[in-house]
Amino acid sequence: MEDWALIRRLVADGVPQRQVARDLGVGRSTVARAVASDGPPKYERPAVPTAFTPFEPAVRQLLKGTPDMPATVIAERVGWTGSISWFRDNVRRLRPEHRPVDPSDRLTWLPGDAAQCDLWFPPKKIPLEDGSKVLLPVLVITAAHSRFMVGRMLPTRHTADLLLGMWLLIQLLGRVPRRLIWDNESGIGRGRRHAEGVGAFTGTLATTLQRLKPNDPESKGVVERRNGYFETSFMPGRDFASPADFDTQFGDWLTIANGRIVRTIKARPVDLLDADRAAMLPLPPVPPTVGWVNRVRLGRDYYVRIDSNDYSVDPAVIGRFVDVTADLARVEARVEVRHEGRLVAAHDRVWARGMTITDPAHVAAAKVLREQFQCPRPTPDPDEGLVRDLTDYDRAFGLIDGGLADGAADGAADGAADGAADGEVA
Repeated sequence: MEDWALIRRLVADGVPQRQVARDLGVGRSTVARAVASDGPPKYERPAVPTAFTPFEPAVRQLLKGTPDMPATVIAERVGWTGSISWFRDNVRRLRPEHRPVDPSDRLTWLPGDAAQCDLWFPPKKIPLEDGSKVLLPVLVITAAHSRFMVGRMLPTRHTADLLLGMWLLIQLLGRVPRRLIWDNESGIGRGRRHAEGVGAFTGTLATTLQRLKPNDPESKGVVERRNGYFETSFMPGRDFASPADFDTQFGDWLTIANGRIVRTIKARPVDLLDADRAAMLPLPPVPPTVGWVNRVRLGRDYYVRIDSNDYSVDPAVIGRFVDVTADLARVEARVEVRHEGRLVAAHDRVWARGMTITDPAHVAAAKVLREQFQCPRPTPDPDEGLVRDLTDYDRAFGLIDGGLADGAADGAADGAADGAADGEVA
């Protein structure tokens, strides 16, 4: 390569080819070929038939119908008996020619148009109340135009918790994006239908929730790339004592990350956020109805279930209907059970699973009610309430204090006299 460039430079400077060949110690034909060539010399090995050549047409035919067919299956189908590693190398060389092409368009995100939503699972288990450690999802929303990021850890992937998380993060944005873009998350919807409660949520916010079709990663690539960014820039070297601790550290780090220049847009998300917000929709005047909602008749064990945990209720309302609601307050949620508008139970929501949360006051009240129920009751007297004062009868018949009233006495005397006279006459 160096000789080729030197020969062309010397000849271009007017040095005779014979002298160039003598000075460089090469043949004159070599100098002549270097001057006449359009590019540097390169070694090209001529293609020669190999043991794979007779099988290549059959391999191409199989790849044409099934581009992802494993090389071992292809080898079996075509009857290959040689080295499987060399066969794999040849199949790998042919496979791109038969794989279908999936072009992706350049997407332009207008201010306020869309926010991409996704669940990120940090590769580190988080300690919970019962001492266990589990992998928990983190709901992340990225404004597509400004690349501004917000996130919150959730206890489950249930629809109720996803809607609670979205509402909290939208409040952090301060405005409502015109589109919320999701993939086919089961808590958001499957097929052509949204999950129950999603339609009411987006209707209250006056926004649109768009679920992407399968095999369309580019349409949600903004938030997908952020998930990888979190794992390489936020997670290394960190430990978390609880979900609350994770949210605190993650929120502080997002404040720093939103102030860094994004290579693709050559700007800082925090600088573009105002323009993004200005084109978004305002927050609704009435907040959407989100969270866990259930109406049950309280049983004798005076416990209600939220997710997989049981929470005690005032036993005084056993047998009545109670409205059970649970929401997210910061990291922990409150579980409130109300009967006819009266608060009859309140607990911190526990993120661990299969636990029983009991208020000591409810146990004490149940003990009192149980003792009252088990205490023997006095046997009622069958004659009790049947004896009546005779004065009532005297008054009813005109008798007062055992005697006759004046009019009654006169009538009685006259009647007696008349009877005696009749007897005498008879």
